[in-house]
Amino acid sequence: MAESAEYKSGLKKEKVLKALLEDPILSDVPKNPTLEDVETLIGLELGSAMRISVLKLDATSFHVILMNAATVKDLKLAIKNKINYMEQSSMGHRHISWRSVWANYCLSFDNNKLLNDDDTLQNFGVRNNSQVHFVPYVMTKESRRHSKRRKHRFFHGLSKLF
Repeated sequence: MAESAEYKSGLKKEKVLKALLEDPILSDVPKNPTLEDVETLIGLELGSAMRISVLKLDATSFHVILMNAATVKDLKLAIKNKINYMEQSSMGHRHISWRSVWANYCLSFDNNKLLNDDDTLQNFGVRNNSQVHFVPYVMTKESRRHSKRRKHRFFHGLSKLF
């Protein structure tokens, strides 16, 4: 009997949560929010978090929300989670090799490349409503650090043959 009451209580909570999440005021809350998602959104309202716009190479953008003390690594993780969520909701499961993404691209803000994962975003001047964007960049194998990308690397080698 107690299990039945708990089950009904759980269903009631799910219905209330679903109704709340469908409210237009809460449109920025993910469908299955974690406690961290909710805390970050509350932090945004209180001024202890920031909304950052991320511009992709195809000129589309999306927003992520991070605490003010966030690092470059936190931003990368938020981007990964947001894109995975968007891909999952629109096209089902699709694997993205994030290791490959970060090996070929980096984030940039105000002409500064955000290369060191441990740097805080505030060190670069990133604030609420700032925009970061992806830029092509290649990581060298020897140092595991980024180096300048050579355009058409494959075709550059072929031109020597002809």
